[in-house]
Amino acid sequence: MSDMRAIADRVEIEALRGELTDAVLTRDYDRVESLFTPDAAMRWPHIGREFVGSKEIRAGIEWGQGLWEFFVQNVHPGVIRIDGDTATGRAYIHEFGRMRDGASHANYAVYHDRYRRTPDGWKFAERVYEVRYADDSPLPGSAPTR
Repeated sequence: MSDMRAIADRVEIEALRGELTDAVLTRDYDRVESLFTPDAAMRWPHIGREFVGSKEIRAGIEWGQGLWEFFVQNVHPGVIRIDGDTATGRAYIHEFGRMRDGASHANYAVYHDRYRRTPDGWKFAERVYEVRYADDSPLPGSAPTR
């Protein structure tokens, strides 16, 4: 693999991670589904949930987003290790928001990712969400009204 191919792969994987964050925050569930391989897995061990297959992942993310009054996720780049047509990586997360039941939530977490090159570009093959810090203190602010 040439150095330019490795650079291009890293840029494409970073773009994939950004695309998923944008799709979740804009609640574009068709786009969410398109970013995973058909046999991908999404694991949320902190709440005992696992979704297998891009359709189930889509449904799981849609379910999760439906719980929030408002939700913000900031993703910070982490390591990417490429091995041919597969890669692994980590992305560092800060999230906060208020649930529809009034509960507040903020956390810092890590996504442990596996990626696979497909004819349509890099896709997620697996995402495992590891919460490192959580805070359920009431948020002092609110989402602006439209």
